[in-house]
Amino acid sequence: MIGHSLRILLRTPQGLRLLAREWAVQFGLLSGAAQLYLAFWPDSALPRWPALLGIAGLATVGGVLRSWPRSTVSREFTGPGFTVTVQVGDLFDRESHLVVGFNDVFDTDTRDERLIVRRSVQGQFLHRVYAGDLARLDDDLAVALGGVSPAGLEERSAKQAGKLVRYPVGTVAVLYGPGRRFFCAAYGRMGNDLVISSGADQLWHTLWQLWTAVHLHGRREPIAMPVIGAGLARIDSMDHMALLKLILLSFVTRSRESVVCKSLTVVVHPGDYDQVDMLELGMFLRSL
Repeated sequence: MIGHSLRILLRTPQGLRLLAREWAVQFGLLSGAAQLYLAFWPDSALPRWPALLGIAGLATVGGVLRSWPRSTVSREFTGPGFTVTVQVGDLFDRESHLVVGFNDVFDTDTRDERLIVRRSVQGQFLHRVYAGDLARLDDDLAVALGGVSPAGLEERSAKQAGKLVRYPVGTVAVLYGPGRRFFCAAYGRMGNDLVISSGADQLWHTLWQLWTAVHLHGRREPIAMPVIGAGLARIDSMDHMALLKLILLSFVTRSRESVVCKSLTVVVHPGDYDQVDMLELGMFLRSL
């Protein structure tokens, strides 16, 4: 983890910008302290060059410590009370309720990876939560979607792989597991060319529907979710930071109306760590 954090700090534009900014702040504070010292003791024998080098060295240490990439940022809100956390880790290591992003036909098949890539969140959901039992997952989804009016039906001649029944983008299928629930949110459209498309407006709408479903079915218990819209089903107009901020803003805004749940954790995949500025996210959470 230390080596990974060091690479992020020294080899990414975000890390270098942050390090430079924090170094300048520390250098300014230490220089000001030195000038104040000389103002009170002008006859001091403070050696100029060693002092300058010492200040630069201390500023470097302080800048590194201040800008060192965090793996977790969190904020507790009051009135109503809830906690929001962004954390680097494995979504499926958590024992809370989980959110999983889907397409509008709720495809699940990973066998040849034409539809769902095994390493994606959807693929891991099938293999790590359902132990690869595709039929059981499809049955549970069919039950959860039983009361939802389809948005359309594709012909097999047009869509040659995957499911054919389309549901409105924003549909949330709630699946029940032992002691927890899974909120399967359709945030993008699976094209007949098997490419998923989505956008900021669709994601915002899906998030709003998701919070409603969590409010109704989550019993206010902790919930964890990935950075929906990133990874293999990417929203190209938004990077990881923009997606994270949209998710956080949406949740806090909806929670101001009524408590969605007591704790939301957005889990960032370790492979995406270098695309996320945790210090900036911490400042963003404090601004909400």
